[in-house]
Amino acid sequence: MSFKSNSESKSTAMKLNALCHCITLDRDLLSQVLADETADTALAALVLERASAMFSNVAVFALSSVLSQMTEVIEAIVRVTQTPLYQKEVLERAPLWARLDHGPAGVFMGFDFHVGHDGPQLIEINTNAGGAFLNAALRRAHQECCSRMDSHAGNLGGRSFEPAVLKMFEREWRSQRKSGRLGRIAIVDDQPQNQALYPEFLLAQSLFRRNGIEAVIAGPDELILDSGKLLISGEPIDLVYNRLVDFQLSAEQHQVLRLGYEMGAAVITPNPRNHALYADKRNLVLLSDAARLRDWGVDSRDLEILSKAIPRAQEVTPTNADRIWRDRKKSFFKPFAGYASKAVYRGDKVTSARWAEIRTGGYIAQEFAEPGERMVVLDGELLARKVDFRLYAYEVDTLLTAARVYQGQTTNMRTPGGGFAPVLVVEDGVGSLTSCEAADTV
Repeated sequence: MSFKSNSESKSTAMKLNALCHCITLDRDLLSQVLADETADTALAALVLERASAMFSNVAVFALSSVLSQMTEVIEAIVRVTQTPLYQKEVLERAPLWARLDHGPAGVFMGFDFHVGHDGPQLIEINTNAGGAFLNAALRRAHQECCSRMDSHAGNLGGRSFEPAVLKMFEREWRSQRKSGRLGRIAIVDDQPQNQALYPEFLLAQSLFRRNGIEAVIAGPDELILDSGKLLISGEPIDLVYNRLVDFQLSAEQHQVLRLGYEMGAAVITPNPRNHALYADKRNLVLLSDAARLRDWGVDSRDLEILSKAIPRAQEVTPTNADRIWRDRKKSFFKPFAGYASKAVYRGDKVTSARWAEIRTGGYIAQEFAEPGERMVVLDGELLARKVDFRLYAYEVDTLLTAARVYQGQTTNMRTPGGGFAPVLVVEDGVGSLTSCEAADTV
């Protein structure tokens, strides 16, 4: 696919996001979807109660060619991560155990994009990206709007999600174990019941169980390493679905899991190696450096794709700090191992006191990429919200595409009228609006 924009069609998608005010989420239907998936009305009610504020009432429109460009970016990045010189660069700065390759590629990689007039701009890559299970259910509870736009849900947003997830975890198992049966999975996070995305853990557990795979939700303190096996409650764990934000497993409380990873005591995914290859924010510096990638032998086509879609980034050091400070309004500052927009600062909002910390190191400065915009109706008032797009991927395969609607410097799940939203795809060549052009709240 040619990496260029169709300005007329792109304008149509943007106008729909501005002028279509349809409320498409049917919360009663969402409750029924969750009940059908879990076969447990009490569990479904708990998920909906805990996650209700994470669901936006609106869908977000995107041009089909823009989504295709996003998948091209993912494919190019995966190819770059497989080149020896790239791996040498990123693994040399990682802990020794992160250099171990047991085979797993990492489940639910998250590639986050802003989409403005310049097309999709990759702003971040995440391991253990949250929200996929919630978004799969959410998509089935939204009603179509603007049907004459010939729009449709993007990627595996419905019932195809479940077999794709099962296939992904099976491939992770086979990549390390080669044979045998995946029988027991542990979904691991610190104090999982207190996590904002605990409802997602419940949906994942339900999915595994109804497909014959035992699944437990546990904290890392419940893991025991015995005779080369990871155990919980005396029973062996075949695979750990790792949701920890200690991506390198370097904290003392995660030592058992780290040792288990080193020994290959269980399949752990995503793991420290996956994070080192993809999600360390310093990798954005490498991926936006065309000259270095060219020297490493990266294909010219991939260079073209990445140079257009990845904002230039540089590591903040005491040497370049003064220059970066002068141009700070053009940048976002992100910590190397950041997650969930924590300790991320927009340049024009950085105080002198905060800058004194940033300039000592541990941050990258990434060129600012304008997010998209979605108009929403809240309490009868029309309000502008920012939008980003997250593609959940496994290797080069996109599992699900979702949007996040928010307000503020960075993405969050606390914005009134915001939250996760399904993506409706506007086909290229559609050049006019429909009745949504003058739509009121439905």
